[in-house]
Amino acid sequence: MPTLAVNAFTSLDWLTLAGYFLLLLVSGFVFSRKKQQDTREYFLGGRQMPVWAVAISVVATATSAATFIGAPQMAYMGDLTYLSANIATIIAVLLVAAFFIPVFYRRNVATVYELLEQQIGRPAKVAASWTFMIGRVFASGARIYIAAIPAALILFRDPHDAHLLIAVGVLTMVGIFYTLVGGIRSVIWTDVIQLFIFVAAAGAALVVLVHRIPVGADEILHSLQHPGPDESSKLTVLDVGVGVGGVEFSKYYTLLTALTGLLLLNLAAYGTDHDMVQRMLTCRSAARGSLSAIVAIAVNLPIVFLFMAVGLLLYVFYQRPDLMGSAAPVYPPVESPKIFVSFILHEMPSGLTGLLMAGLFAAALSSLNSALNAMGSTFVNDFYKHVRPGRTESHYVLIGRVAVIGWGVVLGLFACFCVFWHGRTADEPGQELINFALAVMTFAYSGLVAVFLTAMFTRRGSNRSVIAALLAGFLVTLIQQPQIWSRITPDTWPEMRLAFPWQMLIATTAAFAICCFGKRSCASTSQDAPLSTVSGVE
Repeated sequence: MPTLAVNAFTSLDWLTLAGYFLLLLVSGFVFSRKKQQDTREYFLGGRQMPVWAVAISVVATATSAATFIGAPQMAYMGDLTYLSANIATIIAVLLVAAFFIPVFYRRNVATVYELLEQQIGRPAKVAASWTFMIGRVFASGARIYIAAIPAALILFRDPHDAHLLIAVGVLTMVGIFYTLVGGIRSVIWTDVIQLFIFVAAAGAALVVLVHRIPVGADEILHSLQHPGPDESSKLTVLDVGVGVGGVEFSKYYTLLTALTGLLLLNLAAYGTDHDMVQRMLTCRSAARGSLSAIVAIAVNLPIVFLFMAVGLLLYVFYQRPDLMGSAAPVYPPVESPKIFVSFILHEMPSGLTGLLMAGLFAAALSSLNSALNAMGSTFVNDFYKHVRPGRTESHYVLIGRVAVIGWGVVLGLFACFCVFWHGRTADEPGQELINFALAVMTFAYSGLVAVFLTAMFTRRGSNRSVIAALLAGFLVTLIQQPQIWSRITPDTWPEMRLAFPWQMLIATTAAFAICCFGKRSCASTSQDAPLSTVSGVE
């Protein structure tokens, strides 16, 4: 395994990185000066947050370390088809803005799972809340692990398992500490700062790469369009997903997956995951909350393209010595998951290396802070208030902070598990970091989106069928994993390799069918359940 040069991280880089963490401390102090006297203020920001800040916070939450490292890796190894996933994101966000957010505001919910209690019953809310929190442990824990890779490279100059575990512990402690400072208001304003940092970092990397590659834009584009005699263009953006033998189920990002599994995944992320929806509930009205989601998508698309462009230039930099000539890198390319980190540590000028690492940690911590706050909010509003009703608001805020610490520890432990989980499967097809980060989300998302679609668009669903659907979503996703499928099927069966969007589609369909078996009680059906009666945003 390659080690890094002793001088990979200079004193100026350490100073730059220290300046970033100092900025976090100062901003945390500033944003925490307003007392968090009740849960509405601590978890919803008093519903006084401006649309633009909420939109940027949504982008910062969606753009984790998986995007910072994984998007360049995707372009470096393949092409630009990952961008086609934005088709699904745009459609999903428009649906959430038109239907989901207006209902959340009209019902005045503190967490999205309270809607299920109003529509179906308290057991449905409890089951969905637990599914969210367990699913968030999977998703955010995987992202902590991904961020630990560069942290270990900086601290120890290698990504051995023991060093990754220490890096996970450091990142988790920093995330917990900062989340405790000032509630969702602090998280949102800090996300604004974090976003500008990691976008500036990616922009700096792009500029350095353009400067280091000694040929013009025309030659770069030609080399990307014609990478080799048997290789397809690396500038391909849209792949229908149908080959000579029919639908190509092993491909992750195609037009077919964008209109099916990826659409469901994004609908779950923006409409049923309280980590994301919580930000949209901090606006003054449903119309503003919906607008914040739409603005977030408009901002996110060029940011993702920026990281993909970095990956394409990394391909030219490392894989086209015929174009680089005497400007070829001194250090050979490493494994693709570490390719961007290797470039940062070996090729970036002193000072800019620290800025890039600050940007990476900004992406990681912005996602971690928001996840911990959302999990604390869900625990207090959906569980603790029911078990201990009638306590003071300051008491509930205190319990929310304790929940942040507890869930932070759990996230860190799952990230440690990911060190071994992904490490053992990293060589399997499709195990790029972004795919790994998105795939773990399907375990919870498939059941959640099925339950919400049932509750909001039909008059079906009962407490029992909701619980059964959530379990089915998890189990059907689990069964479809290659490691499990190969063990439970006869050797004569063909090997199945379904990309995670297809796994999401199958699991969600099964969960939706199971959820619809339940018959809603008379008390629940008195609510205006089907969303077809809702017209636009309020």
